[in-house]
Amino acid sequence: MSNTPEPTPPASNPGTTRIVAGETNKPKRRRTLEIGIAVGLVLLIGAGAAVASVVAKNNETQAAAATTPAAELRLGYFGNVTHAPALVGVSKGIIASKLGSTKLTTQIFNAGPAAIEALNAGAIDAAYLGPNPAINSFVQSKGASISIIAGAASGGAQLVVKPGINSAADLKGKTLASPQLGGTQDVALRAWLGKQGLKTNPNGGGDVAINPTDNAQTLKLFQDGKLDGAWLPEPWASRLVLQAGGKVLVDEKDLWDKGQFPTTILIVSKKFAADHPQTVTALLQGHQASVNWLNTASAADKATAINAALKATAGSTLPADVIDRSLKNITFTVDPLAGTYKKLLQDGVDAGITKPADINGIFDLRALNSVTGQKTSAAGLGQD
Repeated sequence: MSNTPEPTPPASNPGTTRIVAGETNKPKRRRTLEIGIAVGLVLLIGAGAAVASVVAKNNETQAAAATTPAAELRLGYFGNVTHAPALVGVSKGIIASKLGSTKLTTQIFNAGPAAIEALNAGAIDAAYLGPNPAINSFVQSKGASISIIAGAASGGAQLVVKPGINSAADLKGKTLASPQLGGTQDVALRAWLGKQGLKTNPNGGGDVAINPTDNAQTLKLFQDGKLDGAWLPEPWASRLVLQAGGKVLVDEKDLWDKGQFPTTILIVSKKFAADHPQTVTALLQGHQASVNWLNTASAADKATAINAALKATAGSTLPADVIDRSLKNITFTVDPLAGTYKKLLQDGVDAGITKPADINGIFDLRALNSVTGQKTSAAGLGQD
């Protein structure tokens, strides 16, 4: 064996591959692959971090929007005394004062189905209307469209007919009116006639013809003898009695336990409520203040405020006796009377206006209860 020392391998330099005894080029390729994987992982982690950052920013933006009042609230209601919380709440600035920086704009409707159509089309954000159109919208949308967030009025709906009509049997072959097909009074009329053994259909046929008609036109047609009667909310029922010589055949409160049934409720678009919960709470604060005002003001002050609002929205006022009779038939309340809704749904089914359905979830009374400090029940049909 030679004692000559082995030469020292030259230092590696760029472009030179150093091979040590027992190694091959394969580990080098493996290390290259490992480096590539590591770089890929770094890039992937970086991309993931970027995505996470964008998602976080989007979530922050959405969270900020959810805690920011809406720039505008578009509110629908009717020119009826049963909508007095909206009438005085808007005309006296009660609702606007609670909304603060949120601009309040309003739109007047004749009946609930038209208001629901506007809300579902995104033309308004919230509305005062009767319960049956709200139920119908909730059912058709499978719970995605609206939430009932408060009540507004109970009572104040009657079937007024010509003096010669004394019973349900006398209505066979007659022509009656309701504010709009599928509206709360339309459903009540059809359901009541059905229980009396009289058939109707949405096309106006059957034992009794029902012609959905604008309320003001109904009054004129009744005065001209072209209608035999109508199921109407106040003040139109009182106008048919006091201004057109009609008589009450059915007062709807007689059909309900303790005479309590919802005539007007307050609903909101679910999307708007999700985007602007603060604005919904502010609306409810204004609504509650309006109801409280109506329940504490004198009869004269209420008549003056309602007439001022009607003058602004419809261009005319009501005689004192009409307002007085109307108000005696109505109770203003923020309670939507949730326990009546299964019957209201069944009435709609019986009338051929809606289908059997589960309406659990139709109420969201959490904001109302936080505003009032009291527990208004959703009767198992939503959150309270």
